[in-house]
Amino acid sequence: MISDGVENEEKWLAAGISGLQQNAFYMHRALDSNNLRDALKYSAQMLSELRTSKLSPHKYYELYMRAFDELRKLEMFFKEEARRGCSIIDLYELVQHAGNILPRLYLLCTVGSVYIKSKEAPAKDVLKDLVEMSRGIQNPVRGLFLRSYLSQVSRDKLPDIGSEYEGDADTVKDAVEFVLQNFTEMNKLWVRMQHQGPAREKEKREKERSELRDLVGKNLHVLSQIEGVDLELYKDTVLPRVLEQVVNCKDELAQFYLMDCIIQVFPDEYHLQTLDILLGACPQLQPSVDIKTVLSQLMERLSNYAASSTEVLPEFLQVEAFSKLSNAIGKVIEAQVDMPIIGVVTLYSSLLKFTLHVHPDRLDYADQVLGSFVKKLSGKGKIEDSRATKQVVALLSAPLEKYNDIVTALKLSNYPRVLEFLDSGTNKVMATVIIQSIMKNTTHVLTAEKVEALFELIKGLIEDLDGTPDDEVDEEDFKEEQNSVARLIQMFSNDDSEEMFKIICTVKKHILTGGPKRLPFTVPPLVFSSLKLVRKLQAQDENPFGDEASTTPKKLFQLLTQTIEALLNVPAPELALRLYLQCAEAANDCDLEPVAYEFFTQAYILYEEEISDSKAQVTAIHLIIGTLQRMHVFGVENRDTLTHKATGYSAKLLKKPDQCRAVYACSHLFWVDDQENMKDGERVLICLKRALRIANAAQQMSNATRGSTGSVALFVEILNKYLYFFEKGNPQITVASVQSLIELITTELHSDSTSPEPATDAFFASTLRYIQFQKQKGGAVGERYESIKV
Repeated sequence: MISDGVENEEKWLAAGISGLQQNAFYMHRALDSNNLRDALKYSAQMLSELRTSKLSPHKYYELYMRAFDELRKLEMFFKEEARRGCSIIDLYELVQHAGNILPRLYLLCTVGSVYIKSKEAPAKDVLKDLVEMSRGIQNPVRGLFLRSYLSQVSRDKLPDIGSEYEGDADTVKDAVEFVLQNFTEMNKLWVRMQHQGPAREKEKREKERSELRDLVGKNLHVLSQIEGVDLELYKDTVLPRVLEQVVNCKDELAQFYLMDCIIQVFPDEYHLQTLDILLGACPQLQPSVDIKTVLSQLMERLSNYAASSTEVLPEFLQVEAFSKLSNAIGKVIEAQVDMPIIGVVTLYSSLLKFTLHVHPDRLDYADQVLGSFVKKLSGKGKIEDSRATKQVVALLSAPLEKYNDIVTALKLSNYPRVLEFLDSGTNKVMATVIIQSIMKNTTHVLTAEKVEALFELIKGLIEDLDGTPDDEVDEEDFKEEQNSVARLIQMFSNDDSEEMFKIICTVKKHILTGGPKRLPFTVPPLVFSSLKLVRKLQAQDENPFGDEASTTPKKLFQLLTQTIEALLNVPAPELALRLYLQCAEAANDCDLEPVAYEFFTQAYILYEEEISDSKAQVTAIHLIIGTLQRMHVFGVENRDTLTHKATGYSAKLLKKPDQCRAVYACSHLFWVDDQENMKDGERVLICLKRALRIANAAQQMSNATRGSTGSVALFVEILNKYLYFFEKGNPQITVASVQSLIELITTELHSDSTSPEPATDAFFASTLRYIQFQKQKGGAVGERYESIKV
C-alpha cells in the first residue's frame, strides 16, 4: 500500500509539473509578445497546479520551486511594464480578477513586490494588504508555501531604518508588525497540520511537519535582520509577541523548534537583558518539550558571550543572570513533574558550566548549583540511568577542569553529597577522575582536614561500596585503580611535621578499612611517606619540642608497626618482611637500637613462620643479609644474635646452590669497611670455607644423580669473594688459599666429567684478567697480588 501511494504521488507530481510547464510555455509566449492579458491568464492557470492536495509537503515543494522560478520571470515582466508607463496600481487591481484565490494571491504578491519598489504607495500599506489577504488560504501546506513566498519577495522591501522604503517615525514598528503577523499565521497553519488526516498517520505527519519547520523559522531570522529592532523594541514587542505564539500553540514540535530559533537568531546581549521574559515562558511549555536542550543552548551561548570580552561581565551581575537561570531551572523541573533524571542532571550540569565560565571567582554560586541538584534528587535513591550517571560525572568534573585544583573543589560542601547518588561503579570512575586531576596538575594536599575530605570523595576506590565484593571487578582494572591510590598518597605533604603526622594518621585510618585485597597496594606508599618524615625529624639537629613533642620517630615507628601488621591478614608476608627491613634501616639512622631490633625480630618471625616457598626464602634471606650488613646501631650481643640467625637460615635453604650463595653472602656481615669494630677476618674465612664445602657437596650430588660433576660457577663466585676480602686486607685470606682455589677451578674446568659451560669459562677468564690487571697497576694492592700465579 505504501509503495502504491508513493507511485501515485509520483504520477500526480509528474502531472502537476507537466501542466505547469505547458501553461508556463504559453505565458512566456504572451510575455514575449507583450500580451498582458494572456500572460495573466496563463500564469493563473499555471499557478492553479499549486491548488493540489494530493502531494506530500516534500513533493509539493518541488512543484512550488518550479512555479517560483516562473514567477520571478513574471515579476521582471511587471517591472518592464511599469517602466514602459503601465500603471502599477491598475495592474495591482487587474490581477485580483483571477478566478481562483490561490493563483490570485500569488500574482498579487508578485505585483505587490513591484508596487512597493515603484514607491507609488507606502510599503507598509501594501504589505499590510498582502498579509491580510493571505488569510484567504487556510489549507496548511498551501498556506505555508504562499506565506513563505510573501516573506521571500518582501524581505528586501521592508520599511526598515536606512532602507529606501523607510516611512514615518513608526516605520520599524510597521516592518516588525508585518513579519510578526506573517509568522503568527504561518505558525498556526504549521501547528494545524497535525490534525489533518487519519490518526494512524500521525507519525508520518509529524515527520512532514518537521521538514517544513524552516519555512516558519525564516520569519524569526528576518526579524533579527531588521536594523531598527533595538533592545527596547525587542524587549517590549518582538519577544513577548513571539513567545505568546510559542506558548499558546501548545504543540511540542513547534515549541521546541521556535525556542531554539529564538536563542540562535537573536543577539546574545538581547538574551541577557530579557532573561526574565525568555525564562518565564519555559515552565509554560508542554511537559514533553525537550526543555533541557533549549536551556542548555541558552546557557552555552551566554557563556561564550561572557568569554568574548571581560567588558560584558558586569552586565551579567547587573541583571543577576545566575539567580534568574537557577530559579528558572527550579520552576521548569517543578512544572514538568515527569521529567526524567537525565533532564535534571543535564540542566544543572549546564548551569554549573555557565557559573564556572561567567563567575569563576564565586565558589558559593557553584556550591549553590550542586546544593539545588542534591535537593531535587533527594529521596530518589541511586541514579540508575547510564546516560544520567555520565552527566553527573561531567557535572562533578567541571570544577576540576576549571580550577585545575582539587583543593578548590574540596571547598564545595555539596560536592560529596552529589557523589552519594552514584552507584559503586560510577563512584570509582569519579574517584579516578579526581586522582587523575591531582596527578596531572601535581597538586599537593597540605592538611589532614583536606585529606579527610578528599578520601570522602574517592571512597569508591578505598573501600567496598554497597557491599559489592572486589572479586567481581576485573583484575587489571583493580590493580590500576589501587596503583592510582598509591600514587595519590605520595601527593600528601606538609613541611610542618605535626601536620604531616596528622595526614599520615588520616591516611592510615582510611586505608585500613579497605579490606585485605587493597592493602598490598596502599600500605607501602604510606610506610614510605612515614619513613620520609622519620628521616626529616632525624635530620633536625634538635627537636624543638623535646620529649614533649607530639611527633617523634618513636611514635611514627609505633604507627608503622600497626600498619605493617595489617598485611599479615592479607596475607602478604614477603611484602611485610621488606617493609619491616626498611623500617629497621630507618630506626638504625635514628640510633634507636631497641626499635631496629624489634623490626628485625618481626622480619625473622615472618621468615620462619610465613614464608615457605623456596624462591621467596632465597629472596628474603638476601634482603635480610643486605639490610643487616648496613646496620651500625646494634651492640655486640644483638648483632651476634641476628647474624647467627641469618647464617643459620642460609645454611638451611633447600637447594645447595642457594645455600652456598647465601652462606658466602653472610661473610659480609663480619667485615664492614667503614667500621673497625666490625671486622672479624676469622669468621669471614669460616663462612667462605663453609660455602666451599656446600659447593663441593653440590658437585657430588650432581655427579651421583647426573653422572657429571655439575657447574663450577659456584667455585668461581667464591673465588671472587676471596679476592674481595683479600684486597680489603683481611689477614685470614692468604695468597695460598686464593692460589689453591684457582688451581682447583682450573682442574675442574679441564676435567672430563665436567659439562662445558661457556658462561662459567668466561667468568673465570674475566676473574683471572682482573688479577693480572691488579698486578700491573702496582702500589700496595699490586704488591699483594704479585705472589698469586695465574
